[in-house]
Amino acid sequence: MIRNLVFATAVLTPLAAAAQELPTAPYLPLELATQAADAALNACIAEGHNVSVAIVARDGSTKVLLKADNSGPHTASSATGKAFTSAAMGRDTAGLAEFIASQPANDGLRDMDARMVIQAGGLPIKLGDALVGGIGVGGAPSGDIDANCAIAGLTAIGAAE
Repeated sequence: MIRNLVFATAVLTPLAAAAQELPTAPYLPLELATQAADAALNACIAEGHNVSVAIVARDGSTKVLLKADNSGPHTASSATGKAFTSAAMGRDTAGLAEFIASQPANDGLRDMDARMVIQAGGLPIKLGDALVGGIGVGGAPSGDIDANCAIAGLTAIGAAE
């Protein structure tokens, strides 16, 4: 009896697993992440700005981090934090900063996670309708310049703004 039960379990379990479709989620391929980071970095370098560019996956893990020659020591953490914030919140960091400034009751958003940087220069990366990550640029003289370089990265891979 036990031998028959063990046999049936051994035979039927692989069939049940094979019949089950595993869900697939959109993700940001490393090749696209690298292209976006390179385009953003080159856009800032072309304007004379030594920045860092970070790309994070939807789960917040860093996929790519590029630092321009002579970029400041703070730029890597700034770029990574902006990218993380955009991926986590699904929105641009400049808009998030304005939202918090206009609604002081939401100031607690700044303290949600120590990795968050709520300054202009971070944008979500969307492929189609799917949020797949974030891009962050840090080190230009203003957040608007950082954001424009990030837009160049999104444009290079055809990601929605």
